[in-house]
Amino acid sequence: YKQCMFCKAINGMINPTEGRLKSASLQCCHSTYLQAVLFLQTLSETIWVIYLKNMITQYWPDRETAPGEIPPYSIPEEDRHCIRENIVEAIIHSPELIRYKKPEERSPLIAAMQHFLPVLKDSFIQLLSDPSDQSVLIQKQIFKIFYALVQYTLPLELINQQNLTEWIEILKTVVDRDVPAETLQVDEDDRPELPWWKCKKWALHILARLFERYGSPGNVSKEYNEFAEVFLKAFAVGVQQVLLKVLYQYKEKQYMAPRVLQQTLNYINQGVSHAVTWKNLKPHIQVNHSLDLILKKIYKDQMEYMLQNHVFPLFSSELGYMRARACWVLHYFCEVKFKSDQNLQTALELTRRCLIDDREMPVKVEAAIALQVLISNQEKAKEYITPFIRPVMQALLHIIRETENDDLTNVIQKMICEYSEEVTPIAVEMTQHLAMTFNQVIQTGPDEEGSDDKAVTAMGILNTIDTLLSVVEDHKEITQQLEGICLQVIGTVLQQHVLEFYEEIFSLAHSLTCQQVSAQMWQLLPLVFEVFQQDGFDYFTDMMPLLHNYVTVDTDTLLSDTKYLEMIYSMCKKVLTGVAGEDAECHAAKLLEVIILQCKGRGIDQCIPLFVEAALERLTREVKTSELRTMCLQVAIAALYYNPHLLLNTLENLRFPNNVEPVTNHFITQWLNDVDCFLGLHDRKMCVLGLCALIDLEQIPQVLNQVAGQILPAFILLFNGLKRAYACHAEHENDSDDDDEAEEDEETEILAKQAGEDGDDEDWEEDDAEETALEGYSTIIDDEDNPVDEYQIFKTIFQTIQNRNPVWYQTLTQGLNEEQRKQLQDIATLADQRRAKLQFHCVLLVHFMNKNVLFLPSCLFIEQIRFRL
Repeated sequence: YKQCMFCKAINGMINPTEGRLKSASLQCCHSTYLQAVLFLQTLSETIWVIYLKNMITQYWPDRETAPGEIPPYSIPEEDRHCIRENIVEAIIHSPELIRYKKPEERSPLIAAMQHFLPVLKDSFIQLLSDPSDQSVLIQKQIFKIFYALVQYTLPLELINQQNLTEWIEILKTVVDRDVPAETLQVDEDDRPELPWWKCKKWALHILARLFERYGSPGNVSKEYNEFAEVFLKAFAVGVQQVLLKVLYQYKEKQYMAPRVLQQTLNYINQGVSHAVTWKNLKPHIQVNHSLDLILKKIYKDQMEYMLQNHVFPLFSSELGYMRARACWVLHYFCEVKFKSDQNLQTALELTRRCLIDDREMPVKVEAAIALQVLISNQEKAKEYITPFIRPVMQALLHIIRETENDDLTNVIQKMICEYSEEVTPIAVEMTQHLAMTFNQVIQTGPDEEGSDDKAVTAMGILNTIDTLLSVVEDHKEITQQLEGICLQVIGTVLQQHVLEFYEEIFSLAHSLTCQQVSAQMWQLLPLVFEVFQQDGFDYFTDMMPLLHNYVTVDTDTLLSDTKYLEMIYSMCKKVLTGVAGEDAECHAAKLLEVIILQCKGRGIDQCIPLFVEAALERLTREVKTSELRTMCLQVAIAALYYNPHLLLNTLENLRFPNNVEPVTNHFITQWLNDVDCFLGLHDRKMCVLGLCALIDLEQIPQVLNQVAGQILPAFILLFNGLKRAYACHAEHENDSDDDDEAEEDEETEILAKQAGEDGDDEDWEEDDAEETALEGYSTIIDDEDNPVDEYQIFKTIFQTIQNRNPVWYQTLTQGLNEEQRKQLQDIATLADQRRAKLQFHCVLLVHFMNKNVLFLPSCLFIEQIRFRL
């Protein structure tokens, strides 16, 4: 009987007229035994899923009731058992909402839509003549289907110019058609929910999405370039004309649903940046007439006096709103060129007082933003505020805690960068305050109102702490004090599994390990490993900078306890054998390579077979990008550089399913075939060092004789690429030196360092001389002080082979043409030049040290020489 009553309650909730009554009935029977099984067996109904989620959230407490507390109702143990027994099966049968989320997985969807899209279009055309509610609701649903199809990727195999023309006409028709007059009888607050307005909203959603993501030349990815050109020339203006009519109707006081207006303006805004749509839009922009007046020099020169006479007095207003508005005006006139220093000081002083002394929080918020932009845009402002930096920072911290405003976290970050020296003495106090504010902000539950805004604020706080760490990185004693505070924040996020902050937390941990890795930070590694195993698998690339520091900054401790290396290897292995995606797999392979190079000669021979097997096994499965293929090969190349005989023995003992070719043969053949895919400085250098180790073996593997004709051409290709890469690196270094000499704003440097981004993949593909994405994870052979020079090593080994093994030398060189022989001679000449420069550098260094005159100019001179080696 109870189960029947429960089912009736659930079914009744689907009927909106009975929903409230049935909801009450449902609440009364939430203790019914076996109801959990009923939920789990009928999870196709959304209402059941929602109720199950709410029931578990509310009535399955995380902790036992403390002694003396009145125990709240909780799900009985027998129901909990039923949930545990059935939840996996329920998940398996749940609607697969993300089945076709990734473009490469959409083939079944595309195949289905080849049939259904024309049917939907024809059905819509038939429905246009039917003005009934039901017809418009179906039209809306068709639009929602179309929007879901094109929201993230545009299936060009489905959308061609002919059917796009038909769909655009349908969309324009819906946007342009009149809404029935009887809808005006509905309360204005309820009108947006009417099917006619919802249908218009989705039509505009589609138009704005098509224009913004796929139809805007210069702002789209390569595959959409042709579509963008067609859309802009054939459709953009026609759609814009219809949307201008919508805005005209709104101007004439006709009702327009807010979301319809919003999407209309989104489309209009997108068209401003394109000549063809701007030409059509320009006559409708009445503000042009006032702009012509405002931009005249006579008015521009009077801006300072306008502020002096009309804005400054408002700071004394009794109305908080007017004081806040005065700050707001200064914010937007921050670039005014003040002829009078006194007026600038007045602006700064009035704003500073509002920030520190005003009692109204909105005034303080506006003052904080205005003060920061004035300091950033007025050269003399920074000096004036310097004596007040402590109270200013304290006020900012207080406002952030009180308001949890994410705009202010950006303000304080920029202020920290502007006043890095002045902030250093109060960095500990500031970090403590920020940590307390962060803990306060994250107490908001995920379902509470405003939780999204608070999450953004919390992220801003973590980024601010990271900025502080960057500022004080040269002050070891301060950094040590900050470490303890930061570890509490890191521990809170990781132990509570707050996934949305993992990226910022791992960035924070990375900053704490750049100079040294303390015992406390080593204690963090097991927690990171535990998080990775539980729910952090998808965050491996965010963990990578921290793991890289563990390996390179404190190698001694890494090797002092086998559990550290085991944890890092286990994470890499899990990524390479899982479904993390090729970007994460590239990072995992890179980390294995870094470990091998960092620990060369330090007794990790037992690890090499494991590392090589993990990398090469990945190549037995489908690989879509050359980056992953070369990175996996590079792990074996690093092992070859580590110990050639150990690698060859490892390869001989490896066996992979469905691979009849010996692994050694397959590895060397694949390597030489892909040698043109190794880009940047490090990857090419590793290739050269690996090939040098290979040709220098006393016992040449049989496969090398078979591919001997490819080896020296591969060297030539690599050295030509290295020459371009070194030139590119030197050019970037010179640009950096010029920036330093000009004393550029250090804010960019600090924030760029904090971001740790390496650029856009497409740029690396277009110019193979640029640093690759993973080269930012430096190894011991990338150190400028490292004596490993690939040019000299190649020349020495090649000459040794010529003298020691003339037959092998003849095998290597017999297929070379005259141009290739000349290029080899050029490489040898460059090797001599690099050795001579290195010797010159050493002589200079010894001379200056003996004379005790190693002053800054000398250091800079020597650094320039050393870099060009």
